[in-house]
Amino acid sequence: MPHCAPDRRSATVSTRNCAPGFGIGRAKGGFASYDDRVVEILAGTPLLTLFLAVALGTLAGAIPFGPLRFGASGALFVGLAIGALDPRLGEGFGLLQTLGLALFVYTIGLAAGSSFFRDLKKQAPLMLGAVVLLAGYAGAVIVADKVFGISGPMGAGLFAGSLTATPALAAAQAAADGSTEPAVGYAITYPVGVIVTMIVVTLVARVKLPARNDPDNAAGSRLVAITVELDRDVAVRDVPGIAEVAGKAGGEVRISYLLRGDEMTVARPDQELHRGDRVVLVGTPAGVHRAATDIGHEVPEHLLHDRRAVDFRHYVVSKPSTAGRTVAELQIPSRFDGIITRVRRGDTEMLAHAEMRLQLGDRVLAVAPSERLDELTGVFGDSERKVTEVDFFSMGLGIALGVAVGVLSIPLGEGALALGSAAGPLVVGLILGALDRTGPLVWTIPNAANLTIRQLGLVVFLAAVGLSSGQAFASTAFSLQGVKVGLVAAVLLVALLGMFWVLGRLIGHSTARVAGAMAGLIGQPAILSHVNTIIDDDRTEAGYSALFALGIVAKIVLVQFVVGA
Repeated sequence: MPHCAPDRRSATVSTRNCAPGFGIGRAKGGFASYDDRVVEILAGTPLLTLFLAVALGTLAGAIPFGPLRFGASGALFVGLAIGALDPRLGEGFGLLQTLGLALFVYTIGLAAGSSFFRDLKKQAPLMLGAVVLLAGYAGAVIVADKVFGISGPMGAGLFAGSLTATPALAAAQAAADGSTEPAVGYAITYPVGVIVTMIVVTLVARVKLPARNDPDNAAGSRLVAITVELDRDVAVRDVPGIAEVAGKAGGEVRISYLLRGDEMTVARPDQELHRGDRVVLVGTPAGVHRAATDIGHEVPEHLLHDRRAVDFRHYVVSKPSTAGRTVAELQIPSRFDGIITRVRRGDTEMLAHAEMRLQLGDRVLAVAPSERLDELTGVFGDSERKVTEVDFFSMGLGIALGVAVGVLSIPLGEGALALGSAAGPLVVGLILGALDRTGPLVWTIPNAANLTIRQLGLVVFLAAVGLSSGQAFASTAFSLQGVKVGLVAAVLLVALLGMFWVLGRLIGHSTARVAGAMAGLIGQPAILSHVNTIIDDDRTEAGYSALFALGIVAKIVLVQFVVGA
């Protein structure tokens, strides 16, 4: 049935506005006219339409399909359904798409910056191999487009959707001069990408890889604390795995309490420990027990139970002048006779090491003489209210820099390659996230605020894309062309994931790291969550974070070649 949209100048149905699709025609009775009035209201109030799609999309994204939930992507599918009702419902959302995308990718970059550059050396072979495989995948999509008669823009949507790369979708739309075909291909293949990857990960996670180059079992990232009596003299800096040496990043153990005779103090990083001393070792289970075996033996009387002379407290990092500083730069041992042992960032608890940079919103655990704990409040701020505030000057400046970088184009043959509004803010966010601060400017955003802004940007972008592409999706998704696009995506994705697993085996990584990296390659947090239910090992998180940001950048660049092929 043709879709007849109401005439803009009256409440009557004009045949001039009739178009094929899923629209609502004028039927007998009052229902059709009521529906027409609803569509007329939505068409005249774009903001209402957008946030209706956001709200209903959130409900749709929460519906479980086995282990799968579409999450924020529910806004895309609801937006497509609403946009299919009338072509006017998708008009005028271009700026909102760009704004939502910029917020999303910039906050991802800020959060992933430090880990991205930190892992470059350790996981370089896996990261380089992943980029090569993604380039091969883009080539395979181009070949499939030629063989099966799929257009370049639709193929770009297939590429972005099967890899669940929302920023790549934006780059594809820009390269396709605003065509709706990339969004249609994305919507068709996005569920394919998530479902196929979950099935493949479930199967390969049962196969234990030799992991010759990834032997450290980091399972159980929970930190532990034990009391050890020393059997020999040793300097704190010489304890195996110690994380207290200034200028040295990483480590598995910190020493907090020190009982010498009847005197309880906090062990200093430059201190000499003596036989018979009792200390508290804090760190990873494997690291703590390795250090305990080397320097002495564990005793059942735990020093942490005596909090009279030495005590500990959690502090929220809310003071801008402290954010971006390393643990060593704060000089807690020399200034307050204390020590920072743990840092909780989001849901992750980490052992503090000398070169760790603190961020706004971090929760640090400090050990100090009981009478000096209140003094540490002035160092960290410890204000819950402050960490909900965002410095919009640094944020606005960072996004502006990202957009400016995205505008720059590199001549490439007869055309040009630009990072665009997707990759530009992401790349700048990664760099600023690694820097943490520049002079008085603190670039990072408190974790809770970062996640909120990121989620808002994502759902606004997806809802706007869905609304703009609803008409094209309705006419294509359930056609022979739509089925063909979905099947091509499934076959190519299985091949990509299989080759990536072989790559991880050849490099010598563990099953946990490769499974996490596979989730990062596809870039879908739901897949990582699924991996974590199968494998209890924090190497999954390390693999995911190493490839997530890199994969987004690679996909944004490669999708532009798919569009033009």
